[in-house]
Amino acid sequence: MINAVGLALAAALVPGIAIRGLGTLLFAALLMGVVNALLRPLIILVTLPLTIVTFGLFLLVVNAAMFGLVARLLSGFDVAGFWAALLGWLTVSLVSAVSSWTIGPDGRYEILIIEKRPR
Repeated sequence: MINAVGLALAAALVPGIAIRGLGTLLFAALLMGVVNALLRPLIILVTLPLTIVTFGLFLLVVNAAMFGLVARLLSGFDVAGFWAALLGWLTVSLVSAVSSWTIGPDGRYEILIIEKRPR
C-alpha cells in the first residue's frame, strides 16, 4: 500500500508519469515490490564494478531502470523517459522512507516525542 501511495504521488507531481485507473496503480505497486525483491538484487550484483567506479551513483540508474521496467510491463502505467523514471523512483523512495520512520517494527503507527526536562 505504501508503494501505491508513492506511485500516486509520483503520478501527481512528476511530469511524464501517468497511471490510468486504481487497478493499474495497485498492480504497479505490487509489481514494483516483486521487481525490487527479485530482479533488482541481480542487476545490482551484475553492475557492481560500475557502481564501485561511480561511487554508488550508478545505483540511481539501476533504480530508475527498475521503475521504467515496471512501466513497460503495464499498459496503463506510462513513464516518459529516464528523468521522469528517476524522479518517480525518488518520490516513491521518499514516501517509503517517511512511512518507515512513522510505522514501528510491529506495524503500528508511532510518533516519537522528545521533551527536554528541566533540571
